[in-house]
Amino acid sequence: MTADGSAGMPPLHVPRRTRLLLYFSFALLVGAVVADLVTGPGTTLSPVLAVAPVLAGAATRTARVPLIAGVIAVLAVGLLESTNTDLPTEVHVTALITVLASTLASTAGVVLVAARERELFQVRTVAEAAQRALLRPPPERIGPLRLAVRYVAAAAEARIGGDLYAVVETRFGVRILLGDVQGHGLPAVETAADVLGVFREAARTEPDPGRLAERLDAALAARPSDEGRFATALLLDVAPDRGPVRLVNCGHPPPLLRRAGRVSELEPPFPAPPLGLLGLTGDAYPDRRFDPEPGDLLLLHTDGVSEARDAGGRFYPIAERLPGLHGGTPADLLDAVLADVRGWVGDAGLADDAAMLAIRWEP
Repeated sequence: MTADGSAGMPPLHVPRRTRLLLYFSFALLVGAVVADLVTGPGTTLSPVLAVAPVLAGAATRTARVPLIAGVIAVLAVGLLESTNTDLPTEVHVTALITVLASTLASTAGVVLVAARERELFQVRTVAEAAQRALLRPPPERIGPLRLAVRYVAAAAEARIGGDLYAVVETRFGVRILLGDVQGHGLPAVETAADVLGVFREAARTEPDPGRLAERLDAALAARPSDEGRFATALLLDVAPDRGPVRLVNCGHPPPLLRRAGRVSELEPPFPAPPLGLLGLTGDAYPDRRFDPEPGDLLLLHTDGVSEARDAGGRFYPIAERLPGLHGGTPADLLDAVLADVRGWVGDAGLADDAAMLAIRWEP
């Protein structure tokens, strides 16, 4: 635990505009004291000093800060009492009680907020550990592939949600999954964990990516019927010898292929339902094949990216903006895309979880 009792928490960040407002408020208090001193013994502004501990507690999680401000305010009340001798004692006593009450209330508020922040910090730390266990970062390099992944939860207090990804090296090649579970919150996380568990096991035993998608569909369909959850997903089967890449799309936004500065969507041969809903159609999951070339970059993303809206309600046009975004590595490119998406949505922020996975075939 640190000296201020923050238990290893990051330092409190106070926006510049907020700091300026607090400085201005303190300046008004100083001006009130000076005005009180020059207006003579018949008036007083001492009750406004009760604001001092409130202002001091607004930008700290340390209890002693509003206490110190309260002590200074009490001394200031005593100074004004000695100069305003024409006022009844009740006025000065009232001002003193008001300052003391404000000091105690502000200190209690700081203690309570600090305790809540410590709890939230601990929860977020546990969530980060859960994310590392559930969503394991892929290696940066696998043979001719260079990979990167980014995940952003829409909720400020969250670290994980219903989006999922996994990269597994098998004897069939590199198996890649990126998906989006319907819904939010803990039920979506539990469903994502089930999908990832089945994928990591079946990816090593099922040679056909279409059949692999069917096993994931069966696992979701076998969940309790009252949940009724499904998941859109992309499955990639990347051969280790630069052979054709097999892509299975389970109702998910199509991946984007950037080749020689041009971007194209890799649409499936025909639409297929999300995982968990195949039984409604009785079809199979088809695969599409494409031959990668050195320098190709394939971007997989969830609808938290493509359906991010600006102030006018327009979706983020990722296929149009991707050619103008550059990065030295897939990780740099994903950072550029995230920065562009955040600029697109502005202060509203992301309304849904967003996951992206980029693959580049190195020369």
